[in-house]
Amino acid sequence: MKNPTQKLIDFQQEFDFMVGVDSDGCAFDSMDFKHKECFAPATINVWNLQPCAKYARETWEFVNLYSDTRGLNRFPALVRFLKLLAERPEAVERGFVLPDLAPLEAWIESEKNLGNPALAREVERNPNPILKQTLAWSEEINDNVRRMSRNIPPFPHTRESLEKASNCADVLVVSAPPAEALAREWAENRIDRYVKIIAGQEMGTKKVHIELAKKGRYADDHMLMVGDALGDLKAAKDNNILFYPINPGNEVMSWERFYNEALELFIAGKYAGAYEQKVIEEFKACLPTTPPWKTE
Repeated sequence: MKNPTQKLIDFQQEFDFMVGVDSDGCAFDSMDFKHKECFAPATINVWNLQPCAKYARETWEFVNLYSDTRGLNRFPALVRFLKLLAERPEAVERGFVLPDLAPLEAWIESEKNLGNPALAREVERNPNPILKQTLAWSEEINDNVRRMSRNIPPFPHTRESLEKASNCADVLVVSAPPAEALAREWAENRIDRYVKIIAGQEMGTKKVHIELAKKGRYADDHMLMVGDALGDLKAAKDNNILFYPINPGNEVMSWERFYNEALELFIAGKYAGAYEQKVIEEFKACLPTTPPWKTE
């Protein structure tokens, strides 16, 4: 079977510039819906959290929507969620016991492509109960997304921004969900025409996507990652490229600013430095580290 990353290795460069764009919560107004209606119910169901469902839901949403780990790959996000939930007296009083996460943490540490195909291979090799439960959980999430995720539009100004960017840069989707779900959403909204490649979890992490796209093609300051999470910023900076944030809670303004200002500064070579630093500081202020129940 052909390695999925081969598409990124082989794609034909057209421009001197590249713009990478995250999908959920960045291009699409889908993060809240997916986490509240698809991820959280699967988490409560598969991990048997019905007795403490209220606190589980609140903790899941903090980890994945309202904190510095927003946009984290689902597997490390699950570990953080379960550990945070175990610190909540309300959950412990209702019978929650932290499972032994060591096998899952070991797999996360050793695996480069954190997705269902890699986990399924690991379960076949090592049918550990926690790994099997994690795979069932991840598959239920994907089933929920397939059944329920529809009619979710891009944020206002996203379509126009992608069209404008595609006239001066190679635009790539750099995202964590399965490629099948990404391709469907981008095609349904007829914005796939503006991108060269849709890279999902099967092609590796966002850091890997950027690394493979960059190799032998673009100068560092000719690449810009557009994202809504600190993981997107890290993927950009790990590859020494530029970053533009879509601020959670202020996405419409962020895309309008990208269209009217940031893209042109990037192409003109004036984005790096004070401008990038200003928008990144603004972005970080949107994503706290400490849960609200610890500060109340």
